[in-house]
Amino acid sequence: MIRARARVDADGLLLDFEATGHAGTGNRGFDIVCAAFTVLVRTAYSALAGLPGAHLEDSAAEPGNLDFHVKSLPDGMRERAIGMSAFLLEGLRALEEEFPEAVEIRTEQRRK
Repeated sequence: MIRARARVDADGLLLDFEATGHAGTGNRGFDIVCAAFTVLVRTAYSALAGLPGAHLEDSAAEPGNLDFHVKSLPDGMRERAIGMSAFLLEGLRALEEEFPEAVEIRTEQRRK
């Protein structure tokens, strides 16, 4: 099972993301759930990291583990990043709904 935790601020901006595990719904290299999860997370990470002035830290210690943290983001990019965050979380929730035996996502909101 893929277990993920996303921490967002009060506006829904993704601050931290951690994921571990494998979906286990197909053979290695042919698991559509793992592929869908990976595409969503890698695309969101790349889009956030590509924002002018954004600084993210990431770690992929081994296959099946991925963490990233938004360290800084210019105010002018905030609304865009909130949209990217919402897109990622909605995609992961849809994947969890369709494959509850393979994906578990927990979202926490940081208190102000």
